Amino acid sequence: MEITVQWIRTSWTKHSRGGEAAAQRNAVPTGFSMPRVPPSFAHFVEASEDDGFVPYERVVDLHEVGLNLRDEGDRLWVLAREHQLYGMPSRPRRHPAIRLSPGQWARWQLNYRFSGVGRADWSYWLDTFNVAYGLADPDVFLSEPTVLVDECGPVR
Repeated sequence: MEITVQWIRTSWTKHSRGGEAAAQRNAVPTGFSMPRVPPSFAHFVEASEDDGFVPYERVVDLHEVGLNLRDEGDRLWVLAREHQLYGMPSRPRRHPAIRLSPGQWARWQLNYRFSGVGRADWSYWLDTFNVAYGLADPDVFLSEPTVLVDECGPVR
């Protein structure tokens, strides 16, 4: 069965936590139209404070994406991997894996805050994973997901 994956990473520092810069950051979409992507690859979109939150798109190997996926034949098992690189907020109780039926899609979001080690400021990122199971329209991720998992916590 066909699996379509889109990974969106938005990254910023405390300079984009308020005002116009925060408005630009919050305007980064949670879904984009899908280009043609070969099997075993994902559509990666990165928007960072350094580039004024202008999205930069490329194709990456599916193994680079922070997801565990298992095609069970009639359903797709999906679990977002949490980065433990000293990223906060802590998530003492993670959301369990989900299962998608053919024709369904999920959006899973995780956010992080990293200390200023080696940097003057805290840095932040938001990972959004869009996953469709079965044949998907290129604009599938522009609609409302069948399943929404929001694991975003306070990053102060």
